[in-house]
Parts: sequence; C-alpha cells; structure tokens
Amino acid sequence: MRLPRMITVTLAGAAVLLPVAACSSEEKPPPPAQPQTSGSQSPVAEEPEEGHPFTGLPDADRKPVLAVKIENTGAGKPQMGLKSADIVYVKQVEAGLTRLMAIFSSKIPAKVGPVRSARVSDLHLAPQFGKPAFAYSGAQTKMLPLIAQASLFDVGDTRNGAAYFRQPGRVAPYNLFADTKKLLSAAPKASKAKDIGFTFGDAPETGGVEKKSWTVRWPAARLTFAWEEADKEWLIWQDGKKNMAAEGGQLSASTVVIQYTKTERSQFHDKNQSYTPLVRTVGKGSAIVLRDGKGYRARWERKSEDSGTTFTTPEGEPMNFAPGQVWVALASRTPVTP
Repeated sequence: MRLPRMITVTLAGAAVLLPVAACSSEEKPPPPAQPQTSGSQSPVAEEPEEGHPFTGLPDADRKPVLAVKIENTGAGKPQMGLKSADIVYVKQVEAGLTRLMAIFSSKIPAKVGPVRSARVSDLHLAPQFGKPAFAYSGAQTKMLPLIAQASLFDVGDTRNGAAYFRQPGRVAPYNLFADTKKLLSAAPKASKAKDIGFTFGDAPETGGVEKKSWTVRWPAARLTFAWEEADKEWLIWQDGKKNMAAEGGQLSASTVVIQYTKTERSQFHDKNQSYTPLVRTVGKGSAIVLRDGKGYRARWERKSEDSGTTFTTPEGEPMNFAPGQVWVALASRTPVTP
C-alpha cells in the first residue's frame, strides 16, 4: 500500500503538514486547501449521500435488477414478495384487468409470486433498466421471438424451470412461485440498478393539494391509495378490499405515481379473442404524484425505450419522490378496453 505524501499549508501564520492520498489516473486530485483568514478552520460541508436510484434510500445495495410479472386479481392474492420491491408497475391486460411488474434490486425476497405470463408492454418497459432478468410464466407463441430480441435476460419458467415451484394451498394457475436466488443465478450478467430518471428529496413548496385517498380505475379493476399519517405511507386497497401481503400486513407505498398513458390495441389477443392492450410508455404526458398526504400535478417524459422516465412539476422543476417504495399506475384518463 502506498503511503500518503505530505504537503504544507499555511493556516493563520503556522505551517501545518497535511496528508494527501495518492490518486489513480482515473481520479481527479483534490483541490488545494484554501488559507483561512482567522485562527479557526471553517467546517467542511459533507456531500449528500447518494441514495438508491429506484427508492432514494441510503445504504441500499445496487444489486442486479430482477423484473417479475405478478398476478393482480383476487384469485392470486395475497401476493408474495411485493413488500420488498423497489418499484411496482400496474398495467392493464385483457378484459380490462391489471397485472403487476415488480422491480427488485435493493432488496431481493426469497420467494415471489404468483408469477404470470408476459405481455408485449413489458418488453417496452424493461429496456430502461438496461438488461434486467425477466421472470414470467409463458407467453403467446407469436410473442416469443420478440422476447428473444428484447433487452432482457429470459429467466421465465420455460427456460429456467428449476427456479419455479407450486406453492401449497393455492390453485393453479395462481400457485406458481419462484425462487429469486435461482432466477438471478440464471442471469449472472443482468444489469445492476442505475438512474432511470426518478429524483428523490423534498416535495415542491407549492402546488400540493391535501388528499386522504386517490382511486385509479381501469375497465375491470380499481386501486385506491389511502394516506396513513402515522406511518407516512399510502395504504393500498383493490376493488374495495385491503391489499394484503403474504408476509403479513397491508401493502403500501411511500410514493404513488398515476402516469397517464396512451393505451391501444396490440396485435396479440387471448383464446377468447380479447385483445392485449399496448401501453405506450415512451413519449410524454401528464401525471399525478402522491406523496406526504398530498397530490401534485406533474409531467412525464421518456424519450426512448432505453432511457428512463423523468417527472417534472408544471413549472419544469424536478418532481421529487419521497424516499421508499414507488408504485406507478399506468392509467388512462378515459379507461377503454381495446
């Protein structure tokens, strides 16, 4: 190990020796110390600690990104693993119902599920995370070539069956769960968490309207987010019932984003000829951000599929989220069934 060299700095007329650490060729040397005008040194300002790009929480590991498709109807509840997710996306599927894409990085639960099938909108959302591991249980045959070309590592049940198991006490197809350690071991080069456009910090000083709850509706589903002052969280209800976690307790989020997107008919449909919605997450539009018991109007923009989504205030300033788990409800102001 190289020993630090010493430099001489003049402080209030006295010569002081200070150690200087050796710098690598890729590091910038520290700026020279400035002389003080008094006998005491001014305190050095500490740089703010950088939080996890998905949650804003400090001391969180930037582990590889795991995206998991999870059932979101009453038959599949309670879900397992969602409490550990950094981000939970809610997306419309056939017949006006919704499914979830849970994003894990800072905390990886041991098990997650029920795991359900992939949709074309997933393939447009995933690239902003780089090349994440993507867990799902099957897809339409016509969609398999698109999955193979997508920016993700396929760790679905067809390619990585050893990672999946049937959970006792559940009825198929709502009993398929996955071992996350085995999922990630099948994708050793999965991208680690990086900036996806979210910013965290203080709420805007103006523009917030106090809200006790906010309900988001799709043609055949609705989610209600109710502010719990004691825990500083938005408690989640679905179709009028508490959204409980398999691990215990009600699901909740520090920040809820209602992102209004264009939803249209895709080329895919199920066996009942119900078309799969294509949720457009590239472009720009309006949003509502719920945090700290208030609702804020915002704008969102995502320039390309491999870039993140930024949220700003109507004045163009960053729309900061509250540190913690983020739920993003991809909704339409006029819900339609394609």
